[in-house]
Order: sequence, then C-alpha cells, then structure tokens
Amino acid sequence: MSLLAVKSLNLHHGLLHAVRDLSLDVSEGEIVALVGANGAGKTTLLRAIAGAHRPSSGSISFGGVDITRLPAHRRVNMGIALVPEGRRLFTQMTVEENLLLGRMSGRTGNWTVDKVLETFPNLAARRSARAGTLSGGEQQATAIGRALMSNPSLLLLDELSLGLSPIAVDRLYESLRTLMQSGTTIVLVEQDLGRAMQVATRIVCMLEGRVVLEAPAANLAREQVTEAYFGLAPHRVPA
Repeated sequence: MSLLAVKSLNLHHGLLHAVRDLSLDVSEGEIVALVGANGAGKTTLLRAIAGAHRPSSGSISFGGVDITRLPAHRRVNMGIALVPEGRRLFTQMTVEENLLLGRMSGRTGNWTVDKVLETFPNLAARRSARAGTLSGGEQQATAIGRALMSNPSLLLLDELSLGLSPIAVDRLYESLRTLMQSGTTIVLVEQDLGRAMQVATRIVCMLEGRVVLEAPAANLAREQVTEAYFGLAPHRVPA
C-alpha cells in the first residue's frame, strides 16, 4: 500500500486550473522529485497534500486514511511536514525557537534540537541568532530542521535550492544525504534538474498541471526529462 495516494486531483486558483486530474502514488522510503517549469502546478500540489490548498475534486490518502478534507494541523499530527517555498521563518525568533515550534505537533520521535544541529552543523554556531540574520542557506536549513522536529513520516520540500548560491546548495544537500539514505519518505520540488536526478529514486515531470513523465530516475536520460519539461514529448515512461 502506498504511503501517499493522490487520485484524480483538480486544484484551482480562482479561474486558473492549476492541477488537472492528477494521480500520484508515493511508497514509503521513496524520494520523489517533482520537476517542471514555473506554473506547472508543483507548489500547488505540495500545498494541497499538506492541507494548505483545498482541492476542487479528487482525493488524497495518507497511510490508507482519506485526508482530503482534513485541516493542515491534523495532517502535521499524522506525520506530514511541509517546508514551504520562501522558508516562512519567524525572523525575530532565534534558530532554536524556530526549531522548537516544530515540536508543537506532539508527535514522538528521534528528532531533537541537538540532532538537527548535528545534521546541519553550520547552524550550531547560530543557535541563538535571530532567523532574520541568517544567510539563505542557513534559513533553508532552519526551515527543514523545523519540519523535522515534528518527526514526519512524509517530508515535503518545496524549491529546496531556490535563491541559494551553488556553495550553499552543495552544503545543504550534503547535510541532507544522511536523511535521504535513512528511509525517510520525501517529495521535493527542485528546479535544478541535474540535482533532482542525482538524489531522487523517481522523477515526476509536470506540465500545465498534468504529469507528463514519470519513471525511476535510473531509467531516465536527462534529454527525456528536458523534452517533457518543455512539452516536446509528453508521455509516461514505463517503470
């Protein structure tokens, strides 16, 4: 049984049909990379899974439970954590205070402030610094750490490397390597196609709200993904 099952999902922004009849299954332990041009519907899909965007139709199940109409805080309690585009930190609060907010879900697990700082060692010296004074990479690490503090079963990462320098992205992915190898289920939106293909077990390419390419990353050539990305060859590749 899939950990996450999205069935015939339709999402709108007013009159804009952002996601169109989309179905997606994610198994426990998978790392699924959502790729596609701006406006493809990737962020809207993640927000819908997290409970921040109400579907027009279709269903979302998590662990076999229909969560389509559950509010976002109930989904966090069940084990879904979203790191949103733009990080959304409390800039006047310290790194540690931002991290501790993640514990409000009440879920038990192994994640503590010290474990987050061990995973992201560049934050250790900034533990008492206000989040607004951090670099972009440090802010992203704090946002991911806050999500991990809720001890999620499913981690949603939106635009992981957006606005970061190549050095900051390298450091971020190096810190996440252990997490990605630990069996944590991750769905990530990543504009860096090469990076996505390196870390993901499966690539899902979206175009105008639809899935146009889906296959294990190991079965895909970059050219196939690029063609689907720009709508030159919309199709699904067999697993």
